[in-house]
This record gives sequence, C-alpha cells and structure tokens, in this order.
Amino acid sequence: MKSQVRGGTRWKRFAVVMVPSVAATAAIGVGLAQGALAASFAISGQEFKVKADSLVGDNFVQYGSVASGKTLEGKDFSAPVAVSGFSEARITNMCQSVVTPGILGVLPDITLQLKAGTAGAGDEQRQVYAKNLYLDVSSLKADAEFSNIDIGVAAGDLGKKSGFGAQPGTRYNENGFGQRAEHAKLTGVKQTAWATTAGTFRLPDLDLSLKVGKQECF
Repeated sequence: MKSQVRGGTRWKRFAVVMVPSVAATAAIGVGLAQGALAASFAISGQEFKVKADSLVGDNFVQYGSVASGKTLEGKDFSAPVAVSGFSEARITNMCQSVVTPGILGVLPDITLQLKAGTAGAGDEQRQVYAKNLYLDVSSLKADAEFSNIDIGVAAGDLGKKSGFGAQPGTRYNENGFGQRAEHAKLTGVKQTAWATTAGTFRLPDLDLSLKVGKQECF
C-alpha cells in the first residue's frame, strides 16, 4: 500500500533542501517551461502547497496509499495520502510553495515559490500542461465537477475502462477503494501534497523565486 518513495535531495527530482544556486534554478526552470523534462516535485519529509484557479483533466482516478521516504535529518517517515491521477490536465494560474525552516534562529525561513500558467482559461497554450499527472494529496479544497464518474471501484480495476489507472511502479491495495471519471474540473483549488509526478510538465510564464519568511500560496 505504499506509493513510490520520493524522498531525497537530488535536483533532478526538484527536491528542495537548501537555497539553490542561480544556475541550477535557471536550468530546471527553462527545461520545465519548454516541456523538456519529466517532473517529480518532492520535498524530503515536507508537505508543500499548491493553489490554482482551475484544474481540468481527463481520465481522473483516485485511490488511497501511503507516502514514505526520509526527512532532511535522515529519519524515516510515512503519511496516508489520496493519490489523484489524470492522463492529461491543464492548470490555470498555478502557484506552488514550500517553506524551508530557518536554522537555530540564525537563518530565517525561506519560501520557494513557483508560479506558472497565468493566462486565462481560454488560452490553452499559456496554461500549465501535464501528462500522466499524479498527486499525493493530504488535503484538498475545491469546487469539483465530474463527468461519468464511477465510485467504489477497486483500485486495481481503475484502468480497465480507459487504460489509465494507478501509477505504474507503485504499490497499493488493489482491492482498496477507488473512483474514476472520464472528465474532472476543479476550480478554486487549494491543495497540500507530499509529491507531484508527471510524464510531461510544461510551465508557460514560469516565475520561480526565493522569498525570506513564510510566503506560501495560501
């Protein structure tokens, strides 16, 4: 019942453990903005926040799992999550933030904030685009609308109708609760998550910045 272990501190996985260098930040930002990289947002033993005006996706699936990994101090951690997946998704006005705590009162808290997809809902080319998107969510607030939803599907059977199911390479309870829908529209999204992964993540109008103090998206 465990989702893929995503703890770690490698930049390839966009794990945030300390103030990044300008060169590394620029290289990753350009790659993601152009859709050149598969993306995995994971913070070692920390949750992060995501806010968006809207998230519209196809082949929605959802099932329970456990996020696990190691904290920055090297301690094991695990937390229950609801994994939400979309074969394709477009996100409008996305903001993602994570706070790195200060050290012993000497250094202040630092917030890494990422914004993208600031165009209106009618301009798909300027929206954030994700393919094979999975979110390990601990809390979610939004107005939701689903088309052709099936509730109470065994997690192992989620992909039988559309071919898009639970995340490949992860462990979960195949007989556990799951649900799916052909189409999902979430508006006014406020989400707290442990990890986000996508086969492709395109971020138009990317704006990545470091801010002193806690300046989260919500």
